[in-house]
Amino acid sequence: MTTHRSIVICGGAFAGLALALALRQGLGADVPIVVADPALANRPSRDPRATAIVAACRRLFETIGVWEAVAETAQPILDMVVTDSRLEDATRPTFLTFAGDVAPGEPFAHMIENRHLIDALVERTQAEGVDLRATTVTGYDAQPDGVTVSLGEGDAIEASLLVAADGARSRLRERAGIATHGWEYDQSGIVVTVGHERDHEGRAEEHFLPAGPFAILPLTGKRSSLVWTETRANAARIVALPPDEFHAELEQRFGLHLGEVKALDRPRAFPLQYFVARSFIADRLALIGDAAHVIHPIAGQGLNMGLKDVAALAETVVDAARLGIDPGQADVLERYQRWRRFDTMAMGAATNTLNVLFSNESTLLRGVRDIGLGLVDRLPPLKNAFIRQAAGLTGEVPRLLKGEAL
Repeated sequence: MTTHRSIVICGGAFAGLALALALRQGLGADVPIVVADPALANRPSRDPRATAIVAACRRLFETIGVWEAVAETAQPILDMVVTDSRLEDATRPTFLTFAGDVAPGEPFAHMIENRHLIDALVERTQAEGVDLRATTVTGYDAQPDGVTVSLGEGDAIEASLLVAADGARSRLRERAGIATHGWEYDQSGIVVTVGHERDHEGRAEEHFLPAGPFAILPLTGKRSSLVWTETRANAARIVALPPDEFHAELEQRFGLHLGEVKALDRPRAFPLQYFVARSFIADRLALIGDAAHVIHPIAGQGLNMGLKDVAALAETVVDAARLGIDPGQADVLERYQRWRRFDTMAMGAATNTLNVLFSNESTLLRGVRDIGLGLVDRLPPLKNAFIRQAAGLTGEVPRLLKGEAL
């Protein structure tokens, strides 16, 4: 680059901070990297949720120097079972199991509590010299040769590129006039951490119930994170119940295979939706993460899709800069969009199809899907292909997701 203009990232959550680190390490100290988000003032993080990090995204965190700081708090998923039943059924037969590593000693996913990962990302970005500002991006003015980014604290930054990592209700996406295509589900995801008497031994479980999937995801110790899908009305009713009545609803779905179970934090319900931005780019602007797409959590891929955006955009920007090309110009950003758009649309279609197929009371559909799950379980090559797909290791994989530095 002939001039070392800044790159500004609006949004200081997983995607924004990971991108800042990848760009700092790939571009060097000559290009200022600025992250703006009022939430950066709230440290340490108190986010009670947990997230599944697939193998490819774990490699990204390892490559940018974050994983070592959180490895002891991450729980590897060593096994996964899938069942299909009604709530009143006496048994929950297992139709599909996943076990094994994507590489020797490398599980296909880890569970990690959000607060640990966010705090590690903040600490690492500060150590690497990223400019973290606890303020908002109030506006921007894109010109052919750059973009002027206005911050809430009154500063204006002359930048090559502005990145919108500001979530599903992205103000930057709206300001750019980028429409979204999608819909809201009549479902909410109830999120809560539970403790149990027996060790889960690294096993994740996904019970497909008529209202939606009930996922039990292992955390360190005798704890698990639940992602529990219900209709919006029923989810609102359940999270408002007194503790003893909530426990009864929880136990009915969780079962007693891990002994007595109890909620360790307050359950929260999040409305579920699906949308994809009609464009991932505009003049001097790139969308990543939830600003670009939101999918159903049925496959646990939402955050991982955002981290794939990070890896693709970072590689695109760094490659352009090393050739002396302005990383914010249209053809550079178009490469990023081509790289990510098809994969995003395909994953969105897959999760929506799964939700339609499994979240219903149809006896006919239940029979068809159970036969399908059983066939997959008996075909190891197909099962291994599903594991690699879920782990983010298929298709045109960016270097960071392979564990290669930029």
